[in-house]
Amino acid sequence: MRKYWEHPVVDANGRLEAPVPASFSLGPVPLAPATVLAPMAGVTDTVFRRFIRNLGGCGLIMTEFTSADGMLRDKKMRGRYLHFYEDEHPISAQLFGSDPKTLFDAARMIEDLGFDLIDLNLGCPARKVVKCNGGSGLLRDLPLIGKIFESVRAAVKLPFTVKFRAGWSDKEVVCVDLAKLAESCGLQGVALHARTREQGYAGEARWGWIAEIKDAVKIPVIGNGDIRTPQDACAMVAATKCDAVMIGRAAASNPWIFRQIAQYVETGAYEEASERDRYELIRTYFQMLVDEEGYGIVGKMKQFTSWFTHGVRNGSGLRKAVYESNDGREIIQRVDQFFAASLNAVA
Repeated sequence: MRKYWEHPVVDANGRLEAPVPASFSLGPVPLAPATVLAPMAGVTDTVFRRFIRNLGGCGLIMTEFTSADGMLRDKKMRGRYLHFYEDEHPISAQLFGSDPKTLFDAARMIEDLGFDLIDLNLGCPARKVVKCNGGSGLLRDLPLIGKIFESVRAAVKLPFTVKFRAGWSDKEVVCVDLAKLAESCGLQGVALHARTREQGYAGEARWGWIAEIKDAVKIPVIGNGDIRTPQDACAMVAATKCDAVMIGRAAASNPWIFRQIAQYVETGAYEEASERDRYELIRTYFQMLVDEEGYGIVGKMKQFTSWFTHGVRNGSGLRKAVYESNDGREIIQRVDQFFAASLNAVA
């Protein structure tokens, strides 16, 4: 699926008038290119982040969103959600919570762990998060958000950003006021997922809200929502003048998208993944999971098989082979067997 603006604006020479910028900065941290891997629960663990980093083209990676209260109470949670390697820099840790003091203490811990940036989640629409007044649940309480901003800003010297939705519903859109509040409290950047909490992930992201924020503040604005192709990324920049683009779900099904954006900006074209590319991608990621021996590796293999097999001939057969196994190494063997037969068939 592509958005209606699949043909981005070009000048008389056929060059992109508004390519994704080569770089941007959040406070003193330079980031190049101006592309960000969105924080995604159950997805952006250390294995997936390094996987994306190794493919190239992504300027900033982010952790899964992490409960401030949970990380202070549970050392295992810190290990699971906030472990990272040196080759992941620059990296941002994303927190959620609603108590300014708890977030103050959690932010201090984030800084001590060596992250480059810290981000506050005001976008998650999940009921279990919202009912605790976390994520997008806070969008109805700007005064409390202001107290949280001030508390976290006082806690750390790290660049501090916030990712949020436009508002609770179409009748309660607060994104411009929230961005102005973030700027006044000393945050170094804002990222808008251009949907309301009520929308969830349905409907079309309304990029006009990103443009309104860009007009309202001087700090960097990161646009998020409905970027599925390199053309979409450039179209968002053209439509909103945002400083960077953030990509979430599309990166799970097409991990090459950041590299493709870089190619598209440079040459006006980009490489589509071949079946052999998909085989090498699946096998590499699965081997990284097995080597890491982390939490729930078989579950992650099955989850990502449903995404990574887009474009694979007889992908349903590969999914069936993976779903029927409960051992990581056996799954890799089944992937090898599937592609040995598939690639030989077209050789």
